[in-house]
Amino acid sequence: MIRPATISDVPYMVRIINNYAERGLMIHRSPAELYERIRDYRIVQLDDGLVVGVGGLRVLWANWAEVYGLALAPEARGKGFGKQLVEALIDEARRLAVHNIFALTYERVFFEHCGFSLVDRRSLPMKVWSECIRCPKHDNCDEIAVVRQLDDVPDLGSPLQSTADAVAASGGTFGAASGGGGVENEDYENLPIPQVTPAVLRIDASVRSTT
Repeated sequence: MIRPATISDVPYMVRIINNYAERGLMIHRSPAELYERIRDYRIVQLDDGLVVGVGGLRVLWANWAEVYGLALAPEARGKGFGKQLVEALIDEARRLAVHNIFALTYERVFFEHCGFSLVDRRSLPMKVWSECIRCPKHDNCDEIAVVRQLDDVPDLGSPLQSTADAVAASGGTFGAASGGGGVENEDYENLPIPQVTPAVLRIDASVRSTT
């Protein structure tokens, strides 16, 4: 069963998520953070009441939301729970009328099976990277970006700068990928996240002040 998370689920959510965080596969989530963001989350609960999966939907702007904190207990993998969880989060995005849903992930094939497509990480809004400073890999990110657009939800447009535009405007760089020659589809997995210069931080702060 997929259902909204409740306060009593938080100890199970912490255990499931941080099992992967300890291996460098996800960002660590504290109990305090999960309590504060409990409305973001859906969980997978078995018939015997055991919680074996968790995933969140974080709204960033009028037409952008992120699937994040998606994890299953090892014994629950390979049984279709992950896809059910993602579809529940997509349904929530549809209810909220959010057009674009993205994820930063290592699981390309899984997300493609869920209707997502691989995109250049630089095309995502700068606001996407607000949590990256917490990741131990933020200086050498190897995640890919995937996006799913909901055709039955209007695209309201967004004034947010893309990462590439924000970095260019700031005079910063986008690591080795900032050659000006474009990026082929097969190279998206190798794109680093932007170097966070003081100018980029000022841009991000100005964007936050409008939200």
